[in-house]
Amino acid sequence: MRIAYLADNLFDAHLVKHALEDAGLPAFVFGESLIGGMGELPLFGVLRVCVPDAALPEAREVVLGLGLESPPEDPISDSDGLGILPA
Repeated sequence: MRIAYLADNLFDAHLVKHALEDAGLPAFVFGESLIGGMGELPLFGVLRVCVPDAALPEAREVVLGLGLESPPEDPISDSDGLGILPA
């Protein structure tokens, strides 16, 4: 098994898993049972979406197609008014 995607949250992990399965690739989410295992402190880096070794190149293409690999450059823009705190 090889890691196709390291997820920040459970939603992204299952989004990637279902996209891989829709592409005909077997995919598994590992670390799901560890979420919340440390009480109220979140654990990061434990959610992994894995595929068989031979499926890794195709899985990478599917993950890249989802647009989850890179965060937006400016998630909160000053021009939309959302980044401005009230005085």
